[in-house]
Amino acid sequence: MLYKNVGKKLLFKMDPEKAHNVVIGGLGLAGKVPGMSGLLSAIYGVPQYKELETELWGIPFKNPIGLAAGLDKNAHAVEGFSNLGFGFIEVGTVTPKPQSGNEKPRSFRLPQDKALINRMGFNNVGIEELSTNIAHTKRRTIPVVINIGKNKITPNEDAEQDYRTCIRRLYVQADFFVVNISSPNTPDLRNLQHGNELANLLAAVVDEMQIQQAKHGDRGKPILVKIAPDLSDTELESTAKIILDSGVSGIIASNTTISRDGLMHPNRQEIGGLSGKPLTHKSTEVIRKIYELTEGKLPIIGSGGVFNAQDAYDKIKAGASLVEIYTSLIYEGPGVVKKINEGLRELLKQDGYTHISQAIGAGVYGIR
Repeated sequence: MLYKNVGKKLLFKMDPEKAHNVVIGGLGLAGKVPGMSGLLSAIYGVPQYKELETELWGIPFKNPIGLAAGLDKNAHAVEGFSNLGFGFIEVGTVTPKPQSGNEKPRSFRLPQDKALINRMGFNNVGIEELSTNIAHTKRRTIPVVINIGKNKITPNEDAEQDYRTCIRRLYVQADFFVVNISSPNTPDLRNLQHGNELANLLAAVVDEMQIQQAKHGDRGKPILVKIAPDLSDTELESTAKIILDSGVSGIIASNTTISRDGLMHPNRQEIGGLSGKPLTHKSTEVIRKIYELTEGKLPIIGSGGVFNAQDAYDKIKAGASLVEIYTSLIYEGPGVVKKINEGLRELLKQDGYTHISQAIGAGVYGIR
């Protein structure tokens, strides 16, 4: 209630990007102030519930709710977000070289629609500074995922070198990686989701991962692919097959959408990727289709329009093993993480399940 009555009102009086920076700065500072981590955890932390604990790719997750990429682009507040009850955090998108992104303003709220539109353009500090920021994190209590992309000036035919560079430099810092080929805000990036361009790119990142695994003598790091929600059924079928055959570890479904169907707020006319409530059903259907196309063989992280436990549960029953949030954190506040986890426990109980794994894909006919 404190967030909705005080914090949200103050933040929503600011420009969205400025408010974003204030939040990241505040959480970054909170991670360094003695006693503040414990206070945040006491207020917003999620108790460990056996029925919500899970393991994927040999990595343990305290609960299935993670923070999506884009909020903590530069890993300034990993410890702060870790104290808000998340099961994992995704930082980035990061590119090999720093870049300033698109011209401002580039972030817009649509309160009537419980949505956001952004055209940030992969603004980030680059791999060197991000690596330093993660290394300086005092405590890593949850998995840290690094979302990687190509620089705007890098043509698609050379994109694989940018992704290789990110993996090579950040291999030690990441628990796993996400290959972002689906942002609508970098020219031609989404073309990498199709055909030979996708197959060649994934072959390159898998090869680089194997090189780093051999170099470091460990079991390797999982690598996932983040796709757009705007693919046609034919495109999705082709993309899913290429991803499944590539040897990568999973899929994130989905990124922001370029659709503006059903929006009411005047900011609907802004160019960029739309996130939030309007994406809830669309992203869940993409998850369901991917789960069917891959016959449940490839783990999926569901993302898009998750505001409550039912939204998250619908994605899990459609085939998601983990779920991410972003926009709901802006509209509902940090308490939303605990509410979703507590609600998931109740929904599992209602359906007679004793563990979250039993619900994965349970709503997809013919697979489970």
